[in-house]
Amino acid sequence: MNIREKLEMLEENTLSKNAALSKFSKGRIHNDDPCDLRTVYQIDRDRIIHSKAFRRLKHKTQVFISPLSDHYRTRLTHTLEVSQIARTISKSLFLNEDLTEAIALAHDIGHTPFGHKGEYALNEISSCGFKHFEQGLRVVDKIEKNGKGLNLTVEVRDGILNHTKGKWPETMEGKIIRLADRIAYVNHDIDDAIRAKILNVSDIPSGILKILGQTKAERIDTLIHSTVENTQGNNLGMSDEVQEAFNTLHSFMYEFVYLKEGYQNESSKVLYLISSLYKYFIEHTNKLPESMKKILEEEGPERAVCDYIAGMTDHFAINVFENTFIPSSWNI
Repeated sequence: MNIREKLEMLEENTLSKNAALSKFSKGRIHNDDPCDLRTVYQIDRDRIIHSKAFRRLKHKTQVFISPLSDHYRTRLTHTLEVSQIARTISKSLFLNEDLTEAIALAHDIGHTPFGHKGEYALNEISSCGFKHFEQGLRVVDKIEKNGKGLNLTVEVRDGILNHTKGKWPETMEGKIIRLADRIAYVNHDIDDAIRAKILNVSDIPSGILKILGQTKAERIDTLIHSTVENTQGNNLGMSDEVQEAFNTLHSFMYEFVYLKEGYQNESSKVLYLISSLYKYFIEHTNKLPESMKKILEEEGPERAVCDYIAGMTDHFAINVFENTFIPSSWNI
């Protein structure tokens, strides 16, 4: 037996019957030779971490656009927090931690610059429509590695596609990402909103804090414990009291942060910037980078331009806009 085979046997002997075992993965789009050290889900995790799209997450907005402080979340730090929460739940339920981590690290890999504002803008302007979870699958299947894709397993791809709404993932590990994503963003967005002085802890209804906890750490701990203690078979669950408090907190954040005028007043600027870039590159497809040429030829300009803009970081999008539309100084 090589090390991978020993790890696969360890999974069979120690993990829950509800876990997705590496040995029984549904495989990849293209067959790969097995590794003698790593399971298929370990390989997926490594491919994601080493991808360009993953590295770009560090310069993509989570909620607050280009904050001056270093302590606001980015799409990358959000991803790492989701991974930590999801791995804790997965390990406590004796599920496949490697699969959980791989899905967590890739779940937002298709996000645009400027967070959900960018997603909304591309969806409005592009004839292709745009959903970040669908784009995530395009990134790992068609865009990374100069169009070759990362060739991930069916289970990881399913987790990426179904991590946010609609159909639930097929694996328990994928379902955990869907829950961990919500736990992470609601709680860290409270933290960032307080830092941005658009929210005070005293604004949060005291009944919610009494049930979930006064601090971010306490709330996350409560939600994780409730999930682990109330999950039955393939059904993730929390106690009725905790679930109701969490739903109320989620609704509170939409009303007092996500839909607040001070948070929304940059949306029109994002829409203008992204729509301007979109129209420009549709009219000047020769300006698209070489990496987009194959998509341009096979799927047309709308798809290529959408993919190009979606892959930009906040700063890169701003720089491209400035270089394209803002006159530069004349050097004499």
